[in-house]
Amino acid sequence: MSGRVANKVVLITGGAKGLGLAGAEACAREGATVIISDVDVTEGEAQARRLSGEGLKVEFMPQDAASEDRWREVVDEIVNRHGGLDVLVNNAGIAHLGTAEDETLEGWRKIQAVNTEGVFLGTREAIRVMKKKGGSIINISSIEGIIGEPITAAYNASKGAVRIFTKSTALHCADQGYGIRVNSIHPGFIDTAIVSGALGTLSAEEAQALLQELLSRIPMGRVGVPKEIGSGILFLASDESSYMTGSELVIDGGYTAR
Repeated sequence: MSGRVANKVVLITGGAKGLGLAGAEACAREGATVIISDVDVTEGEAQARRLSGEGLKVEFMPQDAASEDRWREVVDEIVNRHGGLDVLVNNAGIAHLGTAEDETLEGWRKIQAVNTEGVFLGTREAIRVMKKKGGSIINISSIEGIIGEPITAAYNASKGAVRIFTKSTALHCADQGYGIRVNSIHPGFIDTAIVSGALGTLSAEEAQALLQELLSRIPMGRVGVPKEIGSGILFLASDESSYMTGSELVIDGGYTAR
């Protein structure tokens, strides 16, 4: 441990698995006190116990990122318990397949509630408690917030919203002199449950064909692993990124370079 985020208090939503858990591990191993929140209480508690058992400072709090009331409760409890909040990682997200023609309004709203409104609610609460001493807000968008895919209309819209909302918020915080940096991370195709879950809605043949097509479009020839995104989260959480705000950190194996 080199203490890259020593003494920082970090909240990561959707931290029970995947990218959020990778970010939690990376920050905790570099000295942060990490609070992971998730709707999956069983897995969240299990991961917090595992990491705490390794001597890391990791706690779990149940949270639905789409709940306005719960956001206030979680942030206030963290401030009361730890004296402040230095880093927020808005990572909680959901996805399903659907084109602009066959997506339902219910499905559209479900994705926006978590992926877009959850990020807004978390960002607003973080600003409330960070603005006196500064901090870092990291919004997990996607390459799907930069480019379009015909079969992920609602997800594309949500992640595009996160991308631009991040820039708007970064400018606001800079204008107000809050010392809060706000940046977005844009993962490519990563080996996580959200990707496998989307592929799981297809037949085995369709899923394999789609996977092979995706791999053919990734210059590095493979999907990423959560740890590679966790390293990006750690960088933006640390003071190493002190001159970055309103920026996009793309980690996609070269997918969007074409």
